[in-house]
Amino acid sequence: MNSLRIRLIVLLSVGLGAAWILAAWFSHAESREEINQLFDAQLAQSAQVLLGTMRHELHERGEHNVDEIAVSHEYEQKLAFQIWDEEGLLMRSAIAPASALASENEGYSESIINGEPWRVLAKWDAHHEFMIQVAEPLAARESLARHITLKMLLPMLIALPVLAMLIWFGVGAGLRPLQHLKHEVKQRTANRLAPVAMTGVPEEVAPLAQALNDLFARLEEAFEGERRFTADAAHELRTPLAALKIQAQVAMRSTDKTEQNTALENVLRGVDRATRLVEQLLTLARVDPETAAMHFTQLDLHGLAATVMADLAPLAHAKNIEMTLEDGAIGHVQGDDAQLRLLLRNLLDNAIRYTPIGGQVFVAVHVDEVVTLEVRDTGSGIPKAERAQVLQRFYRITGSGEDGSGLGLSIVQRIAELHGAKLELGDPEVGAGLLVKVIWPTTT
Repeated sequence: MNSLRIRLIVLLSVGLGAAWILAAWFSHAESREEINQLFDAQLAQSAQVLLGTMRHELHERGEHNVDEIAVSHEYEQKLAFQIWDEEGLLMRSAIAPASALASENEGYSESIINGEPWRVLAKWDAHHEFMIQVAEPLAARESLARHITLKMLLPMLIALPVLAMLIWFGVGAGLRPLQHLKHEVKQRTANRLAPVAMTGVPEEVAPLAQALNDLFARLEEAFEGERRFTADAAHELRTPLAALKIQAQVAMRSTDKTEQNTALENVLRGVDRATRLVEQLLTLARVDPETAAMHFTQLDLHGLAATVMADLAPLAHAKNIEMTLEDGAIGHVQGDDAQLRLLLRNLLDNAIRYTPIGGQVFVAVHVDEVVTLEVRDTGSGIPKAERAQVLQRFYRITGSGEDGSGLGLSIVQRIAELHGAKLELGDPEVGAGLLVKVIWPTTT
C-alpha cells in the first residue's frame, strides 16, 4: 500500500471502527448494569407489595397456587414468587417451582429454574415470620440491554460510511500541499534547481521541503563545479594539443633533418605532458567525494611512505635529489591504501619537481595527540599569498619553470578530506622550501 491517502483512510477507519466497537461494548455493559439496577428495584417493590398483601390472600384462598397473569407489555417480565414460613411453602405463583427459588439468606442471587437463569430476591417480613422469594428471568434483561445498545449505536453505524467519505475528502484536502510540492519538484531540471518556495508549506512537510532545497543547492554546486572543471580541462588540453599540432606541422614541412628531429622531440614531450594531464584529470575524478570508492583499513603510514619513496627514487636520482625518511613512530591511521599512496606520490612528485638539482626532500611521521605526515623540500617554496590558490584546480605558480598540471595539491587535499585529515602548507623551520603537513585528528 503505497498511497498515503489510502493508508491514512484505512488507519482512521480502523481506529474509528475499533472505537465504535469499544463504545458499543461499554454502552452494552452500562445499559445492562442500569437495567439490572432498575429491575432489582422492581423486584424489591414487588416483594414489599406481596408481603403487605399476603395475609389477606392466605385467608381468602385455600389453594397455594396463584394463576399466572398474561404479559401485556413488551418490557413486562414474568414474575415468579414463593411465600414461606418456618413450616414450609405457603403460597407460590403458577410458574414458580415447588422447591425454593433460592437459599434462605436474604438478598439477591441468581438461580437456574427450568434450565434458564433467573434473578431472585429473598426477603423476610418485618417480624421475621414469612419469607418471600421473588424471581424473574434474566433473558429479558439481556434482550432489553442489547435493544437499547443497538438503538444508541445504530445511527453511528449508519454514519460510518458517510464519515469515511468525509475522511477521504478531508485527507485529500490535507495532502494538497504535498501535491503542490510534488509539482514544484517535478518542474526542476538539471538547468533549473531553484529552491522550492516555503510559503504555505505545513510545518510537518517543512523539513522535507528544506531537505529538498539543501539537496538542490548541493546539486547546483556540484553541477557548477563540473561545468568549471570541464571548461578548465578543455582549456588546459587545448594548449598542449595546439602545440603538438604546430610541432607536427614543422616536422612535416621541414627538409632539415636536425629541425625535424627537434620538432619530433617536442611532439614527444608534448604527448608526455598531455598524458600526465589526462592521468591527473582521471585521478581527480576518482577521488571525488561523491564517487570515490573507499576501503578503510589500519595502515602503517611510515612504511607506506618508504614504499612510495622507493617507487619515485629514479625520478629523484635523475635530478640528483636526496630523499630522506626520518626515523620516527610508525603512525597507524585508518585509510584507503591506494588513496594514501596516491596522496604520498603527489606530495613527493611535487617536491621533486619543484626542488632544484642537487636539492633535498625530507619525509617524517610524528605521533603525539595527532598523527602528522610531513613532506619538506629545499625548493623555492610557495608565497603565502598563493597558498590558498594552489589548492584550486589548474592553478600554477608563474615563473616556477615547471610544466605541471596544477592538479597535484588539489588531489592531495581531496584525499585528505576523504580521510578526515587536514592539509597545511607552511615554511620550514630552517632554510627555504615548502613544508606540507597532513594531520589526522586522532591516533588510531
